[in-house]
Amino acid sequence: MKLAIVTAYPPSKVTLNEYAYHLVKQFRKNEKVTELILLTDKTEGAKDIEFTEAGCKITVKECWSFNSYKNIVSVTKAINQTKPDSVLFNLQFMKFGDKKIAAALGLMLPFVCKLKKIPNIVLLHNILEEVDLGSAGFTSNKLMQKIYGFIGTSLTKLILQADTVAVTMQKYVDILEDKYGVKNVKLIPHGTFEIPEEPDYKLPEGPLQIMTFGKFGTYKKVEGMIEAVALVRASTGLNLEVVIAGTDNPNVPGYLAKVQEDYKHIPQVRFTGYVEEYEVPILFNESAVVVFPYTSTTGSSGVLHQAGSYGKAVVMPDLGDLALLVQDEGYRGEFFEPTSIESLAKAIEAIVTNNAYRLELSKTNYKAATAHPMSQIAELYLETFNTIKEKKSTRLATASV
Repeated sequence: MKLAIVTAYPPSKVTLNEYAYHLVKQFRKNEKVTELILLTDKTEGAKDIEFTEAGCKITVKECWSFNSYKNIVSVTKAINQTKPDSVLFNLQFMKFGDKKIAAALGLMLPFVCKLKKIPNIVLLHNILEEVDLGSAGFTSNKLMQKIYGFIGTSLTKLILQADTVAVTMQKYVDILEDKYGVKNVKLIPHGTFEIPEEPDYKLPEGPLQIMTFGKFGTYKKVEGMIEAVALVRASTGLNLEVVIAGTDNPNVPGYLAKVQEDYKHIPQVRFTGYVEEYEVPILFNESAVVVFPYTSTTGSSGVLHQAGSYGKAVVMPDLGDLALLVQDEGYRGEFFEPTSIESLAKAIEAIVTNNAYRLELSKTNYKAATAHPMSQIAELYLETFNTIKEKKSTRLATASV
């Protein structure tokens, strides 16, 4: 199979680039794939396709840019030139831009593939029906939220024209089937990027590192976490370091710089900036606890799967998709009320003051993470493409009779 993937890809800073990297890593090793065509966003640095394992040929075509109105034309042109057998779209609603028209035009690409009769799957990481538009950085204006809802419904209808729409949570399948009356939505779990050998769960000497990882400023905010750790220090006397790993959300430039300035009076708060791929294992392995300081959720959490793969105890808000993941995939953690610093402090304290409990959570999360390796996820996509092709062949045969 000559498989094209429309996605952001490292060194891109556009969302979902890391997910694409790990999917590509597995697709290229699968004997069913003869060539991978990466239809990516334009970046200054070269794309990261230097893998150590043997695999199929990879062709990179940088054919779109964040917030460009021309993406629908340039990506279609690239598909025409490369002639893939199948196309996988790695999407969420702000994948092609945070400007409404640019985002909407990009999301019409799966429908273009449908018209061209190219077997296609949309991997949709979130659905607008489950996004808090205010806290996720879209808009707080009630009228605008209604407009966004109408636009989102219209775009979802377009996306659902794809041969198959894959989502990472069963709840998303149920919502899309009920609201839109479709039968082409399929659950394919998020998967775990890397499955290292089971860790020894020991922590390095020095302060216990309380870490959070992501893009911050909208529904992921770190002020409460800093204050919560300060409360735990005061109540326990423990040597704790706050590690804030990641960058600003594109919608909130300058957010972390302001937090760093506002909280410079609190000791042992470290801002790592952008985390390179090779730095990720070090970051997680050295952490005692991984915290999710979210006020809402917008999809299945890649960070939770990463934390599990490195055998980490986690602290999560008791809301939305994170709570469902715990229920559906077997992860465990301490929950807190999203708006309560005291609740977050209690959750962190419950883990850092009880090493046996930390180990129990860590081992449970490692077991949950290993249930869905990315190699298995890649295989599920290839099986789905084969099913699509078989259905198309059956329809053609029936029509010719």
